[in-house]
Amino acid sequence: MLRRICNIISALLAVVLLALASVLIIPYFMGYTELAVLTGSMQPTLPVGTLIYVKETDPAQLDVGDVVTYRLDGDTMVTHRVIEINPEAQTLITQGDANEDPDGEITFDRIVGKMDFSIPYLGYISMNIRTPIGIISICGVLVVIILLTFIPEIFSKDEEEEKKDKPAEEKTE
Repeated sequence: MLRRICNIISALLAVVLLALASVLIIPYFMGYTELAVLTGSMQPTLPVGTLIYVKETDPAQLDVGDVVTYRLDGDTMVTHRVIEINPEAQTLITQGDANEDPDGEITFDRIVGKMDFSIPYLGYISMNIRTPIGIISICGVLVVIILLTFIPEIFSKDEEEEKKDKPAEEKTE
């Protein structure tokens, strides 16, 4: 019974880890950039903690209403909705769904890409998995899976020894 319980728990943990790994890694190989939403400027469409997948897109192919990510400065990126496009000037104007004012003109060369899909709350995991605590947590889960594999064997050896000792005691009495 203990073996069955440990196997079920370790299988569930392994499935969860594999699912998270596939959601976080496979899109990267498909050309997506994954980003976590850090502010509430796109609420309720993209709540804080949402993981978004952005794919490089030709800015000329964008339409009003698309959600795009652009570079603000350095490594800072912003994801907002396109509200106006000026193809001649090669600029567009975006605005967060929760913001009252537009962001101003953004040149096409600052566009990172268009958001294709998102997964709510997974951004929290994506952000924290790269921290020392996140790495320790993953290692801890792996250790638990390994322990769950060996615990039934440890206890079954003890039970076997007890069974061997009992018949010997009964014979001497």
